[in-house]
Amino acid sequence: MRFWTAPVVMALLAAPAFANEEIADKYPQSELYDSPVEVIPHVFSAIGATAPPTYENAGHNNNLSFVVTGAGVVVVNGGASARLAAALHEEIKRVTDQPVVLVINENGQGHAVLGNSYWADQGVDILAHVDAIHEVAENGDFILQGMQAYNRERAEGTRVAIPNLSFTDRYDVTIGDVSFEILHLGPAHGPGDTQVWIPQWDIMIAGDIAFHERMPPIFADTCTSCWIDTWENALEPLAPTYVIPGHGHPTNLAQVRRYTRDYLVDLRAKIGEHIDAGGDLTDAYYVDQSNWEMLDTFEELATKNAGRVYEEMEWE
Repeated sequence: MRFWTAPVVMALLAAPAFANEEIADKYPQSELYDSPVEVIPHVFSAIGATAPPTYENAGHNNNLSFVVTGAGVVVVNGGASARLAAALHEEIKRVTDQPVVLVINENGQGHAVLGNSYWADQGVDILAHVDAIHEVAENGDFILQGMQAYNRERAEGTRVAIPNLSFTDRYDVTIGDVSFEILHLGPAHGPGDTQVWIPQWDIMIAGDIAFHERMPPIFADTCTSCWIDTWENALEPLAPTYVIPGHGHPTNLAQVRRYTRDYLVDLRAKIGEHIDAGGDLTDAYYVDQSNWEMLDTFEELATKNAGRVYEEMEWE
């Protein structure tokens, strides 16, 4: 178990810390891609790979976080499988003998929800936004099959488990001496995006509204103009000092603004210019995104993102 001192945390917050998506496993003795670190006192995160999910990283390509409150542990993200959730639980037990009392899914994607089955078997309440729950209910079997395909025997014991608690705009809860504001700030990366805000410590476990080490994926149903609006009018006013994004190391608001909001604004401007010049979809895939090529998953996502933004903006 590694713990970060305050100077180390502040150094990370002050400068970009780009990941390497080619590193297969930083913690081979565990199903986790990497062991948890203490970001600020009482808040821990196991930082996942910034690569796509693979057998080598066991699907741990997002951040699995937990908060020790004094009266129980709150976990953010169920994990990509039951085995991965169990591995995280073992790490939690190294830190505290407090029980896990709540799991929060940051969205309805596999790496956030497929480990729910483990936590449900422990009798832990699982909370998600209503749109994320709809995603799991509608597509859970398909999501599970996708994980089984890459994870092979590491998928054993995983089943679809729908969260038993839901919310729409916000869900406030105090556990021990920690007050959590569990928020859906608005449309962003995908259905049911959820942010966990702890005002007393000025930290946000932001989920997939915020990226900085890997390129943000834009889905077919992502509204990029809505994402920018949510960012500027709902996220920015909160002004967290510390941000744990959905992927990549803990950082600050300026860093995730640069590589999320600014990326979306830049891509929309490039696509807008292309449309105004009479350009078609075929050429839209190749608009200049060289300012962002340092980000992990650039090769996998840049052209897809451009095409999806073209399809969105063509009818605006």
